[in-house]
Amino acid sequence: MPENSNCSGASACSKESCEGCPSNHAGKSGGGIAKEPANAYSHIGKVIAVVSGKGGVGKSFVTASLASAMQKAGKKTGIMDADITGPSIPKMFGVHGKICGSEQGMLPMESDSGIKMISVNLLLDHEEAPVIWRGPVIAGVVKQFWNETFWGDLDYLFVDMPPGTGDVPLTVFQSLPVDGILIVTSPQELVQMIVRKAYNMAEMMHIPVLGVVENFSYLKCPDCGRKISLFGESHIDEAAAELGVPVLGKIPLDPVYAQKADEGAFSDVENQYLSAAAERIAGMEQKNI
Repeated sequence: MPENSNCSGASACSKESCEGCPSNHAGKSGGGIAKEPANAYSHIGKVIAVVSGKGGVGKSFVTASLASAMQKAGKKTGIMDADITGPSIPKMFGVHGKICGSEQGMLPMESDSGIKMISVNLLLDHEEAPVIWRGPVIAGVVKQFWNETFWGDLDYLFVDMPPGTGDVPLTVFQSLPVDGILIVTSPQELVQMIVRKAYNMAEMMHIPVLGVVENFSYLKCPDCGRKISLFGESHIDEAAAELGVPVLGKIPLDPVYAQKADEGAFSDVENQYLSAAAERIAGMEQKNI
């Protein structure tokens, strides 16, 4: 069941049917689904969701890269790890342990570089314990991450979403005041269908699509510098042009990135391939709260 009982659900929704839906009334920006209240002690500038139509395309890597870029630019940044059954953000930044509570709410943990984060892995007794929860429970946790976490003052909150268009993406789009999404994909012909699925869901939920990022674009030969298309020729430009959204980055395979993530030293990563995405986010006008 969708989170809003007045809505027929994403599978039965269309952009046209949502226009007249009683649950489609003013949110934070004058349109979209009514949002969950934020934590009373937090002030968050922009909420950016990083999504993908399928798993395994490096969505968490893009989320972590953009959060690091904005933090290094002098912005106060946080990450909500909404991939409840497959959390990876804390390990990438070398953050371990369990979060504590306060009168203001749950206290997010911080990376060495000062990025605040919350993840189900920071609530479990053992990081490797599986999260075997049904959809409504997972959706409830995502809402708690939003309104029961004392984020304090943030310029940007990045939401690392699970893949697909299921319970959690629906909950985030309905419950959080998302300012825009970035779609992450990989260079295969299948990409056009996958990107369109994510784009269409955002359209139905009245969430702006900031652009598309392609991961695993190529491998640069360490000897001659030639670009090798391991996953086939890229189709991202055609897919983005059809949807009328910009391509904000094409990221090659680089063993250094994987090594830094495994070592928990992702704060050291300088991802030059996402400079256009970082500029797009930095250029977003400040919202009024």
